[in-house]
Amino acid sequence: MQPEIIIDDEFKYLLPPLDAETYAALEANLLQHGCRDALVLWDNILIDGHNRYEILSKHGLPFNTVNKDFDSREEVLIWIVSTQVARRNLSPLQLSHFRGLHYKADKKVQGRFAKSEQVCKNRHSDGFSESTATRLAEKYRVSPRTIERDAKIAAAIDAIGSVSSAAKRKILAGEVDIYRRELKELSSASEKKVKAIATAIEAGTFQKQRATAKKATGSSDFPASAIQTARKTVHNIQSELAKLDEQSSTAEIKTTLRSSIDQLEDLYRQL
Repeated sequence: MQPEIIIDDEFKYLLPPLDAETYAALEANLLQHGCRDALVLWDNILIDGHNRYEILSKHGLPFNTVNKDFDSREEVLIWIVSTQVARRNLSPLQLSHFRGLHYKADKKVQGRFAKSEQVCKNRHSDGFSESTATRLAEKYRVSPRTIERDAKIAAAIDAIGSVSSAAKRKILAGEVDIYRRELKELSSASEKKVKAIATAIEAGTFQKQRATAKKATGSSDFPASAIQTARKTVHNIQSELAKLDEQSSTAEIKTTLRSSIDQLEDLYRQL
């Protein structure tokens, strides 16, 4: 007898939706071969296999489940993010969102550990001796500054999602032309501004801001000149690529290349 499976909207909509072609291919595969991989549950909450579960339920197909133990929702979120980043071919913005969510969840987990005096005493042996941004930067092969920026982007996307889940899905699906700079600024914007942008995105009337020159100094909103910024970006990319070797896995290579594309795209959009 199958356990009662609970669908949690936060976990379900954490993942970018499959396009129609990919969804149809998955459905055809399941109809032909059945479900070979078990759906993953946490206390009967589905945390991996939402698309498969939807298709299997629709056609009344059998499936197996496996339970994983986690101490908190944050740890579940970190597991989902890590699994999806390794598995899916994500867009630069989707990667930024996932890295930002990982950062926020990791900070909460660290906060709970820090409340334990014993854990604080053993901090140098529990994996938390480095800053969150530094540890995740090493994991995702980006800079700590990128991780911190991603946290702000994730906060902005989630704030928009709290107003309109449709607007959030449009952003993550790449259906909205919006600068990362705008999202970063939205992370500290008023509720009124976030609501206005979310509403415009949902209605299809949103128009991205254009970078304007600062009249007082004659400079753009770049932190340095375009050439200096471009050179620094290329240097960062070269440093990340240099960490790869013959022992690097395909997932590691793809993650590094995606990060490089992410940084170059960011630079191009801000010019």
